Amino acid sequence: MPQISRAFHGQTVLTTFETTPGTCADLLDELRDAYENFISRQPGFLGAGLHVNDAQTRIANYSQWTRREDFQAMLRSPEMRARNRRFAALCSRFEPVMYEVADVY
Repeated sequence: MPQISRAFHGQTVLTTFETTPGTCADLLDELRDAYENFISRQPGFLGAGLHVNDAQTRIANYSQWTRREDFQAMLRSPEMRARNRRFAALCSRFEPVMYEVADVY
């Protein structure tokens, strides 16, 4: 399960997807399928959350991994590359960015 803690020393990844109200539900379905059937089963996966804004123009994804290399290996897999092409067809842009917890309040 994702955690926000100063003690967390793994890898946090935030991804924002820019979409439209017409494709938001389809992209959400693709993301749910990816997490349920592939991403959550990869080594080092700890947890994730999907968030949608009120206008259904953005989806924010939060995930945590044991190590940076675990996330990178998942991302480079043939399965994830194919899924990323499907994501790209349903949004104008998306970008995963890796972060480390700097502080918690």
